[in-house]
Amino acid sequence: MCRGLSALPTSCLERAKEFKTRLGILLHKPEMGYKIGNLSRGTKQRYSLDEVLGWKESFDCLLRSKNGVAAFHGFLKTEFSEENLEFWLACEDYKKTRSKTKLAVKANRIFEDFVQNEAPKEVNLDHETREATRRNLTVATSACFEEAQAKTHTLMEKDSYPRFLKSAYYRDLTEQASGHRTSKPIHT
Repeated sequence: MCRGLSALPTSCLERAKEFKTRLGILLHKPEMGYKIGNLSRGTKQRYSLDEVLGWKESFDCLLRSKNGVAAFHGFLKTEFSEENLEFWLACEDYKKTRSKTKLAVKANRIFEDFVQNEAPKEVNLDHETREATRRNLTVATSACFEEAQAKTHTLMEKDSYPRFLKSAYYRDLTEQASGHRTSKPIHT
């Protein structure tokens, strides 16, 4: 029987978080095989310098860029924290759904995947927001996840996005876009 993370002693959770952080740091190091590329297919993706620098203007500018979202998602994967962005994207897709039947099905799937306690990709929401979202599912509308999505957006904007902009991942994207090589010169 799986007891979930809440059943583990606090010291185990702290060690697991520390391990996750250390593993994420290792994935950032170029000598450990870290590469920038098309994040969904594994092929190398080139971005223009204007595009990459444009992502610094604001978090919303980043989210409006398909390539920006892909790059941000790739960064979040190196930190094992992509669930917030995936939830936000699922909510954006959900809001475009017009069929009442499909709304209900998608709402339940999003709730089970991201919102309910111990969901496979559980996002960090306070109890009140989680319960309000659960109540919203009784009548699925395009606004069911509005509050939860807004809180997730704010969390990413205040936490993940600044880390992304300061990261070696973003720096590498900028250097690739500007055509600079980061390899060491060969001495003869």
